[in-house]
Amino acid sequence: MGQIHNGVSRPRGRPPIRCDDDTRRLIIEAARQQFEANGYAATCMDDVAQDAGISTKTLYRLIPTKADLFRSVVSDRIGRFMLEIDDEAVGALDPVAALEQILIAYGTLTLDPGTIAIFRLVIGESERFPEIAAAFHEAAIVRPNAAMEGWLRRQCERGLIRLDDPHAASGMLRGMMIMEPQRAAMLGQQAVPDAGEIACRARMAAQLFLSGCRV
Repeated sequence: MGQIHNGVSRPRGRPPIRCDDDTRRLIIEAARQQFEANGYAATCMDDVAQDAGISTKTLYRLIPTKADLFRSVVSDRIGRFMLEIDDEAVGALDPVAALEQILIAYGTLTLDPGTIAIFRLVIGESERFPEIAAAFHEAAIVRPNAAMEGWLRRQCERGLIRLDDPHAASGMLRGMMIMEPQRAAMLGQQAVPDAGEIACRARMAAQLFLSGCRV
């Protein structure tokens, strides 16, 4: 008599095919861990593919080079920040609350241990690999600054604040929010701020900044 097996039987046929977007997310997460653990030079595309559970052929089809892989890791992190500060997220808020939310999102992004690890990697290896410095500058500095500058310009157009140079003001605002704690964390002199400390700093920075430019 045949044995009766308990449990759920596996469905027959091929397993469901994962879409490219889901596969790309697995690749980016695997690459992030490899870059943080090993640096840029020592990260191998084969290891990323293995960690992501895919073939190297699939990896090269979706993200052809290691430089593209690094750019994707940085852009993915910045993309989440951009969603938190777009008009849908902050457009209905008053300027103080909106700026606090923007600065909390920016502080959470830039003071995250993973972001600091990537920043250290860029500083340490950019001389050998200038492409990673260019990718980081474009995605992690230029793009967030442009988003914050856009918000400042919209407040000027609404007549709520007055700024001669929103571009320069955005850079100053970003520095006010993260420069000191980021430097201290990168030099190992201070732990990264927790969520409460980031929110407190954002509140103070927003009030100081808006007090200086409010009409």
